[in-house]
Amino acid sequence: MRFDVLTLFPEMFSGFLHSSIIKKAHEKGLVETHLINFRDYATDKHRMVDDMPYGGGGGMVLKPEPIFSAVDELLSGTDERPPILLMSPQGVPFTQKKAEELAQHSHLIFLCGHYEGYDERIRQHLVTEEISIGDYVLTGGELPAMVIMDSVSRLVPGVLGNESSAVTDSFSTGLLEYPQYTRPAEYRGFKVPDVLLSGHHARIEQWRRQESLRRTWERRPDLLETAPLTDEDRRFLQELAKDACQGE
Repeated sequence: MRFDVLTLFPEMFSGFLHSSIIKKAHEKGLVETHLINFRDYATDKHRMVDDMPYGGGGGMVLKPEPIFSAVDELLSGTDERPPILLMSPQGVPFTQKKAEELAQHSHLIFLCGHYEGYDERIRQHLVTEEISIGDYVLTGGELPAMVIMDSVSRLVPGVLGNESSAVTDSFSTGLLEYPQYTRPAEYRGFKVPDVLLSGHHARIEQWRRQESLRRTWERRPDLLETAPLTDEDRRFLQELAKDACQGE
């Protein structure tokens, strides 16, 4: 997986790229990241990348020329047309499903803006998709880009030590993940559920599935509307709802 990141503040990525799983992924050669300061593509003597908006108004708007030129150079000499992702609060919400879609590509380009916004021609004629990581406003697009890069990197084969981890994570199955426990079996009087100590794999899998359903039903019931559910899952959820009504 190759990430190209267009940013005015490449130094923001230093700690992110040199820590934890992302660092190991780069050391293994499974992921590579190129940071491009698009101010380098400004053509005037002051290296301006923004200007006042036509029609007036507060703030400054990113100019199209430096960003278009930076992308042109990245794509020169190749027929490849990777997704060009604009970090924007106006974009589609970032989800695990979107991460899985992006992980099918071998090359992603991120555009991280600052100031008041982007010249609309960047949105209309350059980027392929706008993505938002939440309904709030940040100073720039660097943090959203890091979030997406982290999420996508975990899906690259070989990045995680345990390949099943990405499959069982929250949202990967459409549900929240079941509770996890480790040694000791009892701590300060709090015990690990007996079923996890039983060695009975079928019972453990059933318990995990039911606890995943329970946690989703309690915390994110909206996910159940689209999650792939079996008849057994639906019966369990009906029992949860019935017990809740009786407890009121």
